[in-house]
Amino acid sequence: MIFEIAAIRIKPDTQSAFEAAVATAVPLFKRAQGCLSMRLEHSIEHIDGYRLVVGWATLDDHIVHFRGSEDFQEWRRLVGPYFLAPPEVEHMNTVLTGF
Repeated sequence: MIFEIAAIRIKPDTQSAFEAAVATAVPLFKRAQGCLSMRLEHSIEHIDGYRLVVGWATLDDHIVHFRGSEDFQEWRRLVGPYFLAPPEVEHMNTVLTGF
């Protein structure tokens, strides 16, 4: 499994609306090929900061299948209006789990 970690900054005073939009988008991820998990984390230090962490079976499941889908377009339609800047996305492999 690989993890997509998207650092997202949103416009001021849009936290509730952004979180509601992400909640609305959960089914888009649930039905995506190879999507194994999805969570949204909110920064304690930076009120406008979030991390979207999505587990994918393969990198292609994210880059090719999801990003090339109509569901990705719907995801961006739902959450894009809240972005302060484009998300910074990295793909990570777990190399160690402590417990």
